Parts: sequence; structure tokens; C-alpha cells
Amino acid sequence: MKHRLVCLALVLVCPTVFSQQLPELVLPDSIGWNILNENDVAQFQLRLSDYDGPAFFTIEGADGLNMELDTLGNFWWQPSYDLVDRVSLTRDIGVIFQARLPSGARVRKPVTFTVKHVNRPPVVEDLPVFYVRQSSLNTYQIPSEYMYDPDGDPIVVRTVPGALPEGAVLSSQGQFTWTPSRHQFYELRANPLIVEFFVQDQPDKLETRGLLRIQQTQQDLPPDILIVPGDSLFSIKEDETINLKLYLSDPNGDDNVKSAGFIANDTRLKPTTMKENTPLQYEFTWTPGYDFVEEVQKKLLTEITFYALDKSNNRSQKRVYIEVHDTENVELKDAHQYQKYRGILVNAHVLLKQLEQNHKQLNADYKQARKGKKNRSILNAGLGATTGIAPVTMETEDAKIVSGIGGTTVLTLGTLEATEVVGKSKDAIMDKIKLNIDLTNRIQSAGDEFARKYSLKSARRQPEFEKDIEKLRAALTDQKLVLLELDAYSRENDPSKVSDRDIKRTFLDFAEY
Repeated sequence: MKHRLVCLALVLVCPTVFSQQLPELVLPDSIGWNILNENDVAQFQLRLSDYDGPAFFTIEGADGLNMELDTLGNFWWQPSYDLVDRVSLTRDIGVIFQARLPSGARVRKPVTFTVKHVNRPPVVEDLPVFYVRQSSLNTYQIPSEYMYDPDGDPIVVRTVPGALPEGAVLSSQGQFTWTPSRHQFYELRANPLIVEFFVQDQPDKLETRGLLRIQQTQQDLPPDILIVPGDSLFSIKEDETINLKLYLSDPNGDDNVKSAGFIANDTRLKPTTMKENTPLQYEFTWTPGYDFVEEVQKKLLTEITFYALDKSNNRSQKRVYIEVHDTENVELKDAHQYQKYRGILVNAHVLLKQLEQNHKQLNADYKQARKGKKNRSILNAGLGATTGIAPVTMETEDAKIVSGIGGTTVLTLGTLEATEVVGKSKDAIMDKIKLNIDLTNRIQSAGDEFARKYSLKSARRQPEFEKDIEKLRAALTDQKLVLLELDAYSRENDPSKVSDRDIKRTFLDFAEY
């Protein structure tokens, strides 16, 4: 009767269990919905088929892509212009949409988005006014900071027919040269010249219009200083390098620039931090160093005044501020961590050498023990009924005196375990050999893994580094080592005499500093 009841219960329950099915994620069904261009917007709402209850929607694999998906399934994404390389042209990005039901069940569906590269036209910003002198060759190179392609495409400058003044040349690289005559120079006083040109990218040949304003210098003006980047306040760490580029120009002509330099409120900034690349271009490169800011200060504000002089000693200047933050000395810390890394491997190397020497000694002892067993036997003779005869003289030509012994004698020749009596026990030596091999294998394996895992500086900066040192140290101080009676004070096992080459022979993945 009990068996019948069980079967009936299974019949009633099983159809209900197998009839439950999870819903499916429903995505857009239009053709090419997952193919889009850079900067296009993909927007839709996820839902579940044949399901009206609540669900919690998430997305996996979208880190750093700026994809947005709220818990209700509303998806929005606008791929940035720099997502696809100009050479590869397309990029496939795979993500997984997931819906979690109140029951704990999860519905997942992978989707691959194909993003196509979009070529953008070049960028031409407002150029500084170009001041020219009369009857002198005036040369102006359009700076790359004002004319560039956001996609990194090669660019060329294309002139507009009739836009250039007579005698002027604008090269495809953006260099404008002109020697204005007296008449042209006087015309500039009343009517400044605007030269129109186009910047064209290659190979798509998209164009952007640019304007170059040309004016006549009317007085002896001080030089102009353009600092790139153009911020007035910079915040860096002690181990960071700040690089500023200075572009000089003079309204009276670029050749009127005499020199440039800087003055800092901190005397630790040396004049050599500023380098002259050309008479009109300077570069300021400075790394404060770990000792620049004291630990109690946390940060230090440095004021730097850049100046330029023309031949008439007219002076212009610009001031910038550099806030230097106290930073942990990574180089010193890396050196300290390396000493720990090397030190524990030196200990492992020394211990393995000791185990190697101990193994050789144990093998020699074992051979000696086996040899002693073969050559050492015990002769046991038991006398039964024995008859003795007194010495007699034999009546022969060569007379001899002999003794006679008669009766029964029992002789027992047996092999005794000599190693149990004389020297060391063979079985004890074999146990030590096995223990030596086991410890050697474990220490070698642990040392190899440690040397490989922390061969890079970045790995030794992780918090697991200290824990793994303790694990390896525990292996080196195994309590069973006492049973081997190792000689830890021999000259051959001096850690100070272990070289990097010795460590690398023992642990192949060991990295030198």
C-alpha cells in the first residue's frame, strides 16, 4: 500500500515541475539593430516573453563602454568616436543581457554589437594674428595645436585660388611665407588681410575651413608667449613629470625675439629644466622627486613665472602654479620588496643545498649499512658429546704430534643484522632519505611558484605578497627538518655568498632587480 501511495504522488507532482519554463529575453527584431556607427545612439527596452511579473535587468561585459541599462530594462548607448581604430574600421563588442526573476532564476542572452568607424573632418581653431614686417621675409608655421585631425589621419593644407596676396606661399604643411612690399605693407594698416584655406584629411579628403589673419606691426610690442597646455594651475605627484611647451612670437617679427626663461619661488628648480628647441620654441620639463615635499606638508605650491624678451628688452610674462603632492617613494618600496623577494628565495636556495648535501650523506650511509650486513655474520657452534685424545707421536719418518677429538658437534652459521648492532639502522636511513626527498620536492615547488608569481614589480606591490612570503617561510621551517640533522652553519651554506646566478639556477623564473 505504501508503494502505491508514493507512485501516485510522483504522478501528481512531476507534470507540474516539468511544465514550468523560463521566459526568454526579447530584443529588437529589426535588421541591423545591433550594427551602428560611432556616436550613433542605440536605444531600446528589454522585456521577457510570456511573462508579466517583475524582473531585475543587468548587463555584463560593458565595463568602460558607457553602456546604460536600468533595472527596468531600458538600454541606451552612444559609442564614442575613439572606440574604433581608423585602420580596423569595425569592432565587435560582445555583452550579455541578464534578467533575474523573483524566484532566483536567471535568463541570459549574449549580444554582439558591431561598431563602425566614423571619419571626422580636421579641426582648425582660431589662429593667432600673424604680424608682418615690411620688406622682410615673414614665415609663419601653423602650430599643430591649432590644426589637427581628431582621428589621427594625415592632413594637408589646400589653398583657395585668389585668396593669397601676391608673393605669398602657403605650403601643404601649413607654412605661410610672405615678403610684403611697401605698398602691400601700407594696405595692411587700413585693411588687415584674412587668408582663407582648407585643411583636408587623407584619404577621405574631408575638409575644414581655416582663416589666417595678417596685420601690420605698428609699434615695438613685447613678444607673445603661448604655453601648452594652457592651464594656469597644474597638480602633480612627486614622481610625475610636467612638460610645458612655450611658443614665442613677436608682433614686430619673430626674429625680434631675444630670449626666454623663467623665475621660480623655489630655488630647487634649476635653469636646466627649460630647454631651447628653437629660438621661438622652448620646453619646460620637470620632475620634483620624492624629497621635494616633506611628509608633514602633504603638498607644496610652486609659482613659476615664464618671460620672453625682444631685442629692445621689451618683456612679457605668464605665471603658472604647480601643486606638488607628497607621494610614497615607489622606487624605494620596490627595492625593499625586492629584498624580501630575493631574501626568502636565498633561504630556500640554501635549504635546498643543505638537503642536497644531506641526501648524498644519507645515500653513503645507506650503502655502508648494506655492506656491513653482507660481511658481518655470527658463527655459533654447540658441542655435544665429545671425546678427547691426548697428544701422541706418530711413528712415521716425519713424526708429528697430533690431538684427536671425537664425538658429536653441532655447528650453526647464521646471518645477524649487523646494522642493528654496529653503526646506523638501514631502515632509519631509508626513512630519512624518503623524508629528504619529500621536503626537497615541496620546497622546490613552493620556491618555483613564488619566484614565478612575483617576478614583476607590480606583482610584489599586491597585498598577497606578504602572505605568500609567510607561506613559503612556513615551508622552510617545517618541523620535520629537525629529523634530518642538517648542518646550517657550514661555509657553503652562507646566505651572504649566494649570487643571483645561484638563485636562478635553483629557481628558473627568478627575476633580477
